[in-house]
Amino acid sequence: MTGIKTTGEKKMMFFSGRAHPELAEEVAHELGVGVVPTKAFDFANGEIYVRYEESARGADCFLIQSHTAPINKWIMEQLIMIDALKRASARSITVIMPFYGYARQDKKHRGREPISARLVADMLKTAGADRLLTVDLHTDQIQGFFDGPVDHLFALPLLADYVGHKVDRSKLTVVSPDAGRVRVADRWCDRLGAPLAIVHKRRDKDVANQVTVHEVVGDVEGRVCVLVDDMIDTGGTICAAADALFAHGAEDVIVTATHGVLSGPAADRLMSSKVSEFVFTDTLPTPGELELDKITVLSIAPTIANAVREVFQDGSVTSLFDEQA
Repeated sequence: MTGIKTTGEKKMMFFSGRAHPELAEEVAHELGVGVVPTKAFDFANGEIYVRYEESARGADCFLIQSHTAPINKWIMEQLIMIDALKRASARSITVIMPFYGYARQDKKHRGREPISARLVADMLKTAGADRLLTVDLHTDQIQGFFDGPVDHLFALPLLADYVGHKVDRSKLTVVSPDAGRVRVADRWCDRLGAPLAIVHKRRDKDVANQVTVHEVVGDVEGRVCVLVDDMIDTGGTICAAADALFAHGAEDVIVTATHGVLSGPAADRLMSSKVSEFVFTDTLPTPGELELDKITVLSIAPTIANAVREVFQDGSVTSLFDEQA
């Protein structure tokens, strides 16, 4: 006989960075596992130190980190944690990014610009990631930036079912805030049996987050409109779109988005908006000043946990969303 045979079973280990520990604990609870104890701290000059307090040798490791503010710090921490797992002889490393940082920079609009979404994917691969698992990418093409499997999860069932149970569907109109989200809005229409409208906008290419709304395409008068987007950052785009809907006779507006980035003036804009409800998932932590009655946060943890379970058991992540196809 040459070689050695083993009879051991596969082992899954679940790790978390420091960006959004509440979500990590929720996902671990759904999986029925604990988060691996990790020692992590910042040196005086801002450098990050990480050490796992359990052996990861031969384990299928799942590492979750939400790219929230300060985004560059948490991306760097995730890269360091991946490197630590690689050097600890992990069998495989699946990186879970509920929100993919720099996803908006997925192509060159003008010369001499970076494609930062590709750079993030390259850094993750170089650090040692074997697989990515993320929720509602800004554009589908980002999946092709990573040289390996990418599991793209969708919050649409969670968000759409919440709205569908709350609103009279006969009065509901699904609204895309721009042409880029029409395909997603179409899926909402199919799931809720509602018509589609589109807000046409033009963005100032020289001023970040500066948007001018031009017109509404579709019938929204007397309707309850649900604006669907992948993320809300400063809130300027979505609040301007809501104002346009009210100006065209909408009875009410509900805003849904997977990722509540909610930076800068977002708090003031959401509080002063005529929108009756903003619905997010908890892919990112919600700032304390935005814990308002008109803001609802739904848990994405069961969706992520189901996908992790399918990956670990060599199942099908796609089957979790077949009814949307």
